[in-house]
Amino acid sequence: MGRPKEHDEWTAAALLVAAERIVLADGLDRLSVRRVADEVGTTTRAVYSLFGSKDGLLVALGARAFELLGEAITALATTDDPALDLVEAGVAVFRRFAIEHPTLFRIGVQRTLLSPDLAGQFRAAARTAFAGLEARLSRLENAGLLGPRTVGDAACEFHALCEGLAAIELRGLMTPGEEIRIWRDALAALVTGFAVSGPCTSAVMADKRRS
Repeated sequence: MGRPKEHDEWTAAALLVAAERIVLADGLDRLSVRRVADEVGTTTRAVYSLFGSKDGLLVALGARAFELLGEAITALATTDDPALDLVEAGVAVFRRFAIEHPTLFRIGVQRTLLSPDLAGQFRAAARTAFAGLEARLSRLENAGLLGPRTVGDAACEFHALCEGLAAIELRGLMTPGEEIRIWRDALAALVTGFAVSGPCTSAVMADKRRS
């Protein structure tokens, strides 16, 4: 029999949960290898063995953000209405993730709590999650509901709106009790706009008004 791993996947997952909880409660400045280890009841050696350093732990948190997003969008059921499914992906996946994991949202999606160098180290995880969104937009394209945009451009626009809505809600700037309605309204307007206008419609109309 092979030698059992001293620090397994369960320990790694527990350390990430503890790190996320610490940053949410007390901020990034209070996160330390020692405190994370103590929270889980293990040693600092376990943290170093699994993540290499505090920076490595932060990179793993960023990657975890996109792993959760990717898993959720893959698991989300589809119907025969790709437009409705896309709106649902925004509400049921992106919004739920941001509300349930605000620390991971800020570290992984907004990248406000770490340096660009560290953020670049979980780019592959972000790309994988983004592919799940692009798959949903490909269904919209196949139905003739994407207009002249590329799937990549539409995915970027959809993601940007979701990120903005999440940031506003997390700052408490949405009317209490109206959050889901606002999300659905905004996302439905964007998805409907994909089908009826080109990517530069607003600019073209502005040019016509000036001429």
